[in-house]
Amino acid sequence: MNGKKVLGTVIVFTVIYILSFVDRQIVAVLGVQIRDSLLLSNFQIGLLYGPAFSFVYALAGIPMGRLTDRTSRKLMICIGLFIWSLMTVLSGFAASFTFLITARLFVGLSQAMLSPAVYSYMADTFSAEKRATIFSIYASGIFIGIGLSFLAGGTIAMQYDWRMALIVVGMPGILLAPVVWWYLKEPERSERVHSVENSALSEIIEMLRKPAIRWHLIGFASLACVGYTILAFAGNVFNDVFNSPEYISRYGWFMFGVAATVILSGKMADQLAKKSPERRFWMGIMAATGGIPFYFVGLFSESVTTAFICMGLGVLISSSYNGVAAALLQFFVKSNQRALAGGLYLFVISIAGFGLGPPLAGWLTDSVFSGGYAVSYAIFTIILFCAAIAVISFIRAMKFYEMDAIKEDNEPVFQN
Repeated sequence: MNGKKVLGTVIVFTVIYILSFVDRQIVAVLGVQIRDSLLLSNFQIGLLYGPAFSFVYALAGIPMGRLTDRTSRKLMICIGLFIWSLMTVLSGFAASFTFLITARLFVGLSQAMLSPAVYSYMADTFSAEKRATIFSIYASGIFIGIGLSFLAGGTIAMQYDWRMALIVVGMPGILLAPVVWWYLKEPERSERVHSVENSALSEIIEMLRKPAIRWHLIGFASLACVGYTILAFAGNVFNDVFNSPEYISRYGWFMFGVAATVILSGKMADQLAKKSPERRFWMGIMAATGGIPFYFVGLFSESVTTAFICMGLGVLISSSYNGVAAALLQFFVKSNQRALAGGLYLFVISIAGFGLGPPLAGWLTDSVFSGGYAVSYAIFTIILFCAAIAVISFIRAMKFYEMDAIKEDNEPVFQN
């Protein structure tokens, strides 16, 4: 594949990922307008943003990954893009909560088709020696999408209304889907799919027999727990601790910076791997520990400006792992398991992120800590606990790397 085609494919995937996060986050941005327009409760808005999307997305990731390993990755990407974009546009015409939540379920289901297919496509297309860099460019779309959902979605909603905002953010995906179908070429798999297929469960069990994969999932799930907790409760810090809610929207600007640190982390991981491939895990250790001093100063500062800057610097470091995590997993699985492995990864980090971090932080704030800095103590407790688990996990994963990694034709797994 020539250089222009490589760059173009990465850009296409990143743009699609950006659109996916704009469409999944837009409900959080428009929640108040939707609630007031359709006379919904805060609980119903919470269902739209949380379980209606996240549970379906997490649970569908594994079967979608399995299906992707047995069919066309190009087809899965294009169908997913078209369906979630269409559902977002149709949500702009919703007259009831039932319609909205049904559309949201389809958004979660169709978005689960994307990343497992992209992970498999990129792993079979691009050089393994640059895998962390390529995956990190793709992962940067997460934070660009979150930032755009607040800026573009919020601006359109203020100028018009929530219905127009949903229609406008959904339309690009509908228009892009046929272009993506024309542009992408299905890559050949480096291993043929066997005629006698194992069940998805048996293949997952096969993966989890590898200690490096188990420690990988535990470590990066811990980092996801930190990331979702910060996103969920940063607003509480600015509002409850500092009584400065105007900083909540400003905090979104750091998401664009995270996109840059994600790419930088991937590049550094591939540089470290030139000496020894297991050193890619060092970027996970850096993400786990590097943000701790900044979070400590920010969460317990008496100045909202200091808190804003330090918490922003903390998230730039602690969220930089996203591309490296997805790339690393591909070194431990066969070509015909790549998408299933991606689905397993997304399932684990979604459950840990949405399901463990924010609820635990809320419980600690309400039931364990007290005073003006209760939410700060809750967040920092989770940061420390998860960082310790992550560091231990990555050290263990590095120990088993040589035993569990699969040698690839285009790159020796181990270099002298």
